[in-house]
Amino acid sequence: MPRNRQNEGSVLQKIAGSSRSFQSREFRHSVPVGIGDDAALFRSKPGHEMVLTCDWFLEGTHFLLRKHPPDAVGWKCLARAVSDIAAMGGAPRCFLLSLALPESHTGRWLGLFLGGLRRASRKFQCALVGGDTTRRNEILINVTVVGELPTGLAVRRSRAREGDLIYVSGALGGAELGLQSLRRAKGLASRNSPLLNNHLYPEPRLELGRWLAVRKLATSMMDLSDGLSSDLASLCHASGVGALLESGKIPQVQIPHDSPRSEKSLPRAKCWWWMSRATRRNSCPAAGIPSGKNCRRGQTANLTEGSAVQIGTRLWTGFGRIPQLA
Repeated sequence: MPRNRQNEGSVLQKIAGSSRSFQSREFRHSVPVGIGDDAALFRSKPGHEMVLTCDWFLEGTHFLLRKHPPDAVGWKCLARAVSDIAAMGGAPRCFLLSLALPESHTGRWLGLFLGGLRRASRKFQCALVGGDTTRRNEILINVTVVGELPTGLAVRRSRAREGDLIYVSGALGGAELGLQSLRRAKGLASRNSPLLNNHLYPEPRLELGRWLAVRKLATSMMDLSDGLSSDLASLCHASGVGALLESGKIPQVQIPHDSPRSEKSLPRAKCWWWMSRATRRNSCPAAGIPSGKNCRRGQTANLTEGSAVQIGTRLWTGFGRIPQLA
């Protein structure tokens, strides 16, 4: 029996239908016009400024079609972009979804994908307000998030200074560990595996980001989705400083005995926490952090001239390891 063909209109209706359940009074005030018109209208709160970011999520590059559950793809494509808003101390408000996929995946796969996306949308209080779709052999996803924060309180990656301390908001390496486990497994990953949770369903540190921004405790913040060595190098480059860390003091997840890992993997280990830098005067006391806003001191940083990151005896840039220091 021939399959029912899905055209762009029916796919759009399916996406729009999945997003209608999350429309609070605050949402209707912020977005008076959403899906269904040529463009959406967004209204910022008085005394706030907008924060904008976008993120690609590509089959074969960021997820594996035969390994990643569709609902995890939906969750993670939004979480990745929302994490950038969190790292500036902002709150996400709405997002645009651009989706290219083959007709063979406009049925069950799309339905599960939208289920995960809807759960993430509710969790992060970030509603879908528009986007675009097209047909393509491989799946391509682009998410644009609109957020806001009080005017003048954005925490930028370019404000770190020599003598600042480096903090991370959780133990590092959980997402990378989950990815390694997923690659070794056969078929689709289990949604209920604790080992895979950080990789499949990351949660941006929204509350902690806003808390640090409002109290002006962090001089600079950045999310760590590309790995410690890459993202710390990017932050150092933006701020015109370097960083010296002791690898033994970096908070890490516990690695199961049966999980292979090369000695080079830790400095580049991906995670979904992010790092912040604070002056010694504004160091992050554990007693002053509200419950649920974990902030672990990852390492005292000796920030130096240049933009390289030395972890132990290795010197790293955003592109990987370069020769050891003399």
